[in-house]
Parts: sequence; structure tokens; C-alpha cells
Amino acid sequence: MRNITLLNKDWKFVKSAETASAALAAQGEAVTLPHTWNAKDGQDGGNDYYRGTCWYTKELNVPTLSEDEEAWLEFTGAAMTADVYVNGEKLAHHEGGYSTFRVNITEYLKEENELAVSVDNSDNDRVYPQKADFTFYGGLYREVNLLIVPKAHFALGYAGGPGIKVTPEIEGNNAKVTVETWTEGPAKTVTFSVDGQCAEAEVKDGMACAVFTLENVHLWNGVEDPYLYTMKAALDSGDEISTRFGCRTIAFDPNEGFFLNGKSYPLRGVSRHQDRLGVGNALTKEMHEEDLDIIMEMGANTIRLAHYQHAQFFYDLCDERGIITWAEIPYITQHMPNGRENTLSQMKELVVQNYNHPCIVCWGLSNEISASGGVTDDLLENHRLLNDLCHSLDKTRPTTMAHVFMLEIESPLVNLPDIASYNLYFGWYLGELPQNDSFFDEYHEKYPDRCIGFSEYGADANAAYQSSAPERGDYTESYQVVYHDHIINMIEARPFMWATHVWNMFDFAADGRDEGGKNGQNQKGLVTMDRKLKKDAFYVYKAHWSKEPFVHVCGSRYVDRAEEVTEVKVYSNQPQVTLFVDGEEKETKSGKYLFTFEVPLSGEHEITAKSGDLSDSIKVRKVAEPNMAYQFGEKGGVVNWFDKEDFKPGYFSIKDTLGVLKSHPVAGAIVNKLMDGASAKRGDVAESVKDNPALQKMMAAMSLESMLKQAGDAVTEEQVKQLNAALQQIPKAE
Repeated sequence: MRNITLLNKDWKFVKSAETASAALAAQGEAVTLPHTWNAKDGQDGGNDYYRGTCWYTKELNVPTLSEDEEAWLEFTGAAMTADVYVNGEKLAHHEGGYSTFRVNITEYLKEENELAVSVDNSDNDRVYPQKADFTFYGGLYREVNLLIVPKAHFALGYAGGPGIKVTPEIEGNNAKVTVETWTEGPAKTVTFSVDGQCAEAEVKDGMACAVFTLENVHLWNGVEDPYLYTMKAALDSGDEISTRFGCRTIAFDPNEGFFLNGKSYPLRGVSRHQDRLGVGNALTKEMHEEDLDIIMEMGANTIRLAHYQHAQFFYDLCDERGIITWAEIPYITQHMPNGRENTLSQMKELVVQNYNHPCIVCWGLSNEISASGGVTDDLLENHRLLNDLCHSLDKTRPTTMAHVFMLEIESPLVNLPDIASYNLYFGWYLGELPQNDSFFDEYHEKYPDRCIGFSEYGADANAAYQSSAPERGDYTESYQVVYHDHIINMIEARPFMWATHVWNMFDFAADGRDEGGKNGQNQKGLVTMDRKLKKDAFYVYKAHWSKEPFVHVCGSRYVDRAEEVTEVKVYSNQPQVTLFVDGEEKETKSGKYLFTFEVPLSGEHEITAKSGDLSDSIKVRKVAEPNMAYQFGEKGGVVNWFDKEDFKPGYFSIKDTLGVLKSHPVAGAIVNKLMDGASAKRGDVAESVKDNPALQKMMAAMSLESMLKQAGDAVTEEQVKQLNAALQQIPKAE
């Protein structure tokens, strides 16, 4: 029998690059796994969190093994590079912080044993990720297990995989199910069983295979009916394993989107990072469950699990709940010529370890990889190898990529995987919201036979910031609602998109960021990083996607209002909403999703929206002057820098486009200096992509004034005025 012991307790942790020793371990801090050393400094901003080597040590109690037994250690997440020592002997080296790996320790055990693991998340040029808009937490942040198995056992040393692979093929009302297992040691025969059927297969060259037919197969049918079968395998040595699987068909149509089991099944959902406030990436099972509960409350049916392999427990949850997932490796932002081997090894582990999950429908090769450095021959070759590797390991799923918005649609990189997707931020980082619409219309018109998806889109929102006149770059919860309301309607008008994923479900740590009133966070989440507050934009999607009846009044955090008449937005999936002000019925409206009302203000008011037995309320009060706490920056932000239009004609100003300003040597030098400082406050990614030629071309058509508004608190009001004053001294050429 296989015996599994959880090794999460009684570890000593030392933040030191010194070689592990008994003396060093004695100095250590007692910790329990999961653990990361960046739970605090990786979330406080400044881009100064500790990236280096740390040690974990513990006494390893292993029962006396018989001659027919082996002992293995299983690490389910060690970020980013790990070296494993038993009794001072180095037994393993693993590069990649998000996948499972195992170590055979049988020959190195004594009566008393010490386990030491060095874990390193330092900067290097070969192990991904190295440049991205999220914190690269270090640590043993998932479980460690001790496995005692017979010498003849199902494979533990093959790419961290489960040793069993199940491939269902739907044939009418039945399913042909092929099961393959890999073994290590003197295994002879494997006995398989599924759904009341049994079969035996001889082990040849370490592999055994059997084929079953499931009559009147019960399909895995997404959120409506995520039915799972269980395949078991046993060796005559006593080793046994099992895996769950689902029977389903998937298809991608360039005009009609995604199909599940032969029926149209629009994939509409979110992206997710695996961290949370004060915890980092050392999540408990309860935290994983809470994340999925919140996502499903909103009505999403798909998750892009970015930007790396997530916990097996979370993939299991997605299987059980019918959530279709996009799985990918952390090949992101910046191609590293020395990192090719690491991309291939991380991809092999991703596919081998996750093949049996019916929730997964595609393998992501990379994310925004051309953002820093563009598309090179070496980058293209790396992707061809990854694409071929995926197809050799899995003939049932397509490959995909998430392309950065400035990558030209004609690039050979776009059509390299089976299906494509784009990350667009028009209406936030640059440009206007309707440019998202036109981008997809132009792409679909030019390439009607290609599948295209919307892999990232979003706008940062600090829930403390509110506005009666929200606009791009103000970081208000109010603008985030405007942004997502436009995008969801744009998506629904374009059914050809095979999948769409909001960026992001939850605010997440990006220690290089310093913006929007919070340090160290990307605030594009629909829910705050502690999971305690659902922003108003959450309900935009709940109205469109969820079947759970509800009504929600936006603006509960916008209490002090200076306007004479205030706009009240109500989101609901009910056909009719009635608004009450101070207990008196004001107006009833019929419609879909969004219901907008105008309410005169005179003092303190309670505003309630009702639909049948459903209701939601907010409280507001009329104030003489806007509450500056609702806006960031000096004097409430940088929306209106000048009291009157007193720009001198014939001279440069912030109202000129960036292209015009940069064409002049003096004006260009002034602008470049300011923009370099602003991009540095956005973290490593913004700094690395600012010179991208395609991005520069897009920005050249924008006015400097528009870009400065987007820069938010990275540029102060005084800096804007000084900049404009300097530009107003430079005459334009006649």
C-alpha cells in the first residue's frame, strides 16, 4: 500500500544564503507550511522585497523500510529554485516555482535524518518568471509529503506527474476511455477499474494500457453538471492510485466561439492570481475554496489561471464545480535566450501533471512575451518548440497565447498557436473605450477564419475613491463601473470571441507599483485583496451572468455628494426595479442589467432599490464642497489643472500630441524626463516596455494632457503646471 504523510509542521526557517547546518537550523524561526518569506515585504511597495536564498530544515522521521519499500519526498510548490538535501547529501535540483517534483531518498536514510531545502527566488536569466507585474514570492508555499511505496510502484519520477493518464473519446452515446500508466521497479501487471468494469494489462517497458467503453456516458457538462468518473489502477505489489476524469468534447469556432459537448457555450469569466493580503501565495485550502465561491457567485464559467501553474487542489475544485480553465506557464513579458530549457521543462510539468483535469481546455504558451524586446527569431523558435511539445504530450487540447495589445495582428507570433487571444487596455492605459470594439471588429474582418479571444482587460480602482464625473485614470470605483459596463456590452455584441477574462478577479501584489493610493498592489480586481469588499464593478458581471436573483445599488462608499442631482446606478438580473428615497417610492424602471435614476439632494437620504422581495440600500448626504478624500493626489487629483484656457497660441503645451512634442529636440527632452520618472513608479514591467516601438506609435497620437491624466498620482499637479509652463516657452516652427 502507498502511505502518504503530510510534512507541514515543525520546520525551521532561516533567511540566509549560508550553507545549511545544525548551527544554522538552531537559529531558525519555527514555521508551518505553507510558508512564504515575502508575505509582507512583497506587498508593501518599493520593489524592494527580499529575493534571494532561504533555508527550511526539519527532523525527518521515516519509519523503518522493508527491503521492498522506497521513500520519496513530494514538493507541491517551492518557489522558485529548490535544492533538496538529506543528511547533508544534495539529492535534487528543481527550477520552476509552481509545479510538483519528487525525490527518491531511500538510499540516504539513517536512524535519524535531517531534511534541508534551500529555496531561491533571486533574479537570474534562465528561470521564469523574471519580469512581470506581480510579486515573485519565495518559499515552500504548498504542501510537502513523505511517500512510502513498494519498490514496484506507479511512476513518481516522471515530470512530477500522477503516473496515470486517462483519455476519453466520445462516440455517440458512449465514450472510449484509454488509460495509460507508467511504473518504476519490477512491476508486472496492472489492474484497472472504472464504473464497475475491470481489466488487466501487462507492464511492458514500464508502461501498461487498457481501453474501456462507457455506455450511455454521463458527460462532464460545465457548471450545469460537472460529472466526474474515477479510474483506479493497482499493482500486484500493493501500490494503488486513482484519478478523476470527465468525458466531454470541446470545439472552437472562429465565428461562434466555444462549444462544449456540441452546444454553444460562451466562455465568460475572470483571471486569478494565487495570493492574498498578508498571506502572500501561502494559501490554505479554505482560501482556495473561498476564491472559487466568490467567482461562482458572480456567475463566471471560466477562469484564466495566470500566470503559472496553480495548486492541484484548485484544479480539482474547478473540475468539481464545472469551471473551464486556461492553464499556462510563467513565460511572460521578457524573452530570455537562456531560459528556453526552463520554458520547456515547466510546460512538460504543467501538461503531464494536469492532463486528467476535464476543466482545462487549453495550454497557454506565454503572456505578453513580446512586450519587452519585440519578436525575435529566438523567441519564435522557443514558441514553436513549446507548441510542438504541447501537441506531442496532449493531442486533445489546443494551444493559445495572450498577446500584448501593441503586438501587430500581422505578426507571425499571433497565429503560431492553435487559437489566439489579446490583452487590451484601451480606456485605461491609453486610448478610449471604443477602441476595444474596433480592434476586435478589424481583427475579425481581416482574419475571419481565426479564433480570437479577450484574455485581459481592466481598470484599477481604489474603493475609497469616488466621483460624480469619473474618467480614465482617476482610479475611482466609479470609473471602473463605467469601464466594465462598456466592455461587457461590447463582448455580448461579439459572440465570435472564444473566451473573455476580466483582469483581475482580485487585487493582487505587485511590489513594484506605487499608484492609486496603495503601494505594492495592482488594483484592477473586482474584489479587494483581502476578499472582504466586492467593488461595484463586481455586480456589473453578476447582473449579466448570474442566475441568483439580486439587486445592487452602486455608490455605497460615495456618501458625501456635492452635486444638486445625483445619478444612482442599480445593477440587477431582474426585469424591473423600483427606487425609494427616504422610504417614498420615486420611480419604477424596466430593463436589463443596469437601471439609472436621477435623485435630487437636499440633506441626508436613504436610497433603496427593490425588485420583489429583493432590496439594497445606500446612504448619501448633500455637502457644499466635494470630499477630497474621495480623490487621490494634490487638491483632489489632476483632472482640472488650469482654471482658465490661457495657453499661448504658437507655443507648445500639454495639449499637443506626444508625437508632435517628441519631434522637437527641446520639448521632447522635457517630456522624456518626466515620463521616465512616471514609468518608474509603475514597476519593472512599465519600465521595460516603455520603449516598445509599437507602443510608442500608439502613444504618439495621444495628447500629453490625456496621458498625464492617466499617470494619476505618479505626476503631481505642480509638476503638470511646471511642465506646461516650460513647454509654453518653446515656440513652434513657423
